[in-house]
Amino acid sequence: MTTGLGLLPATGAPVIASEVRASAKPMKLSVLVYNIEYGGDKSTDKVIRQVDADIVGVLESYNRLPEIARKTGYPYYNVGLQLLSKYPILEPSGAEGLYSLIEVRPGYVIAFFNTHLDYVKYGPSRLAKGVPVAQVMASENEVRTDSIKILTPDVKKLIDSGYPVYLTGDLNAPSSLDYTKATVGSRPGITTAMRWPVSDELVKAGLRDTYREVHPNPVTVPGITMVDPDFEKGGVGDRIDYIYAGGPSRTLSSMVIGETGGPDVGTGFNKWTSDHRAVLSTFRVTPVPLATTVALDRRMLNQGDALNIRYYAPGSTATSIVVVPEGAAKSEAILTMGTTESGSTSFSTAALPPDGYDIVLLSGDGAELARNSFWVRSTNGGVELKSGKESYQVGEAIDISWQNGPANRWDWIGVYRANAANPNKDDYLLWGYTGGHESGALPPQVFGSMTLDSRSAGKPWPLPAGRYRIHYLLTDQYKSAGFRDIEIVK
Repeated sequence: MTTGLGLLPATGAPVIASEVRASAKPMKLSVLVYNIEYGGDKSTDKVIRQVDADIVGVLESYNRLPEIARKTGYPYYNVGLQLLSKYPILEPSGAEGLYSLIEVRPGYVIAFFNTHLDYVKYGPSRLAKGVPVAQVMASENEVRTDSIKILTPDVKKLIDSGYPVYLTGDLNAPSSLDYTKATVGSRPGITTAMRWPVSDELVKAGLRDTYREVHPNPVTVPGITMVDPDFEKGGVGDRIDYIYAGGPSRTLSSMVIGETGGPDVGTGFNKWTSDHRAVLSTFRVTPVPLATTVALDRRMLNQGDALNIRYYAPGSTATSIVVVPEGAAKSEAILTMGTTESGSTSFSTAALPPDGYDIVLLSGDGAELARNSFWVRSTNGGVELKSGKESYQVGEAIDISWQNGPANRWDWIGVYRANAANPNKDDYLLWGYTGGHESGALPPQVFGSMTLDSRSAGKPWPLPAGRYRIHYLLTDQYKSAGFRDIEIVK
């Protein structure tokens, strides 16, 4: 499978056509960001249900998101983007799985990003250990800034095109607005003013930190959402969970949601089980008309799932939708559906072999109006994990690849000794996320590769001579979906 979208550019925001309807009237919108920790439980479900935000950027929900949606009463959810919504979630043409358009009124949308940046080499912890500022900035850029730069080009294009844009996330980085000359010494851990690059990149793209819009003084209202290791153990920590906004919207309120009596907690719950506090912001927003698009409710399906499609082609009354192999011309259609100017349809993927596909919206004269992509994955068998060789020399890089992966954002590869290879009880040695540091920003894929070498996380390197088992492990946890055995020889 190729990773592009055929005739579409590699990135690019939808463009609002001049002939479409004027913007809708302003409306009130509430947004919650909540890292529920390792899938959450009934207490985190209760928080989501009682806060009752219009849209929730959920972190660490993994494959429990459909269950969470059912138990909290949200009619729409998207596992790939980790979103719950009271309004339809559309993955539009050109988004490439990086963001959604949420149809907050029929035919009118806002743009929404939700991301989770890597936690390794956490900047404030490294500063506390005496790591020089320059080295801390270098690791911030390597681990987190490069990841957020995957999203910021589309953020800027959408804002420049007139869209209201929201970005929620656990960014695992403080804000430059919190590490100022005024805050130095105001709480443990802030010993110098710092420009944290992730927050600077988001502001440069045109976004506003909505909590700091409402609470501009970080000395009197730190708004801490996470400490190291966790706030129940008396730590101080940082504000690392955010709701950013850009475009035609105005922030009305913003508060921390957390444990009853917690510092700066606006709404408290007696039972708080997550290691993060949540943030809730409300807005007055003006949505924009849905532009020409063929949008999907999700881009990753199991064979047999129904694919739901929302399409819009102003001025083209006789349109059609065709499905082609990914990257193929419209003439290679394997499925054709007639449509009207605007509407929705769906079809079963039962007859489609596991592979990548494009869905193409055509005008009445056969011109291509919009294209999107989706993947049908097999429900049979586990992950097919391969190594380049069965035997490697001590110190030789180990190449690993996989097919038919479950495509979760935080799946990972772990290396175990062959005689201690049970992930539920044994310790891993080397490891890495299947999407690298960008796992929380990139759309998940069913295939990929990794090189295990001196740059890999964990230890020891080089691996000493012996036999090893390499597991494909699910969602930042310890359930194996497949493994490969190798040998290291002198």
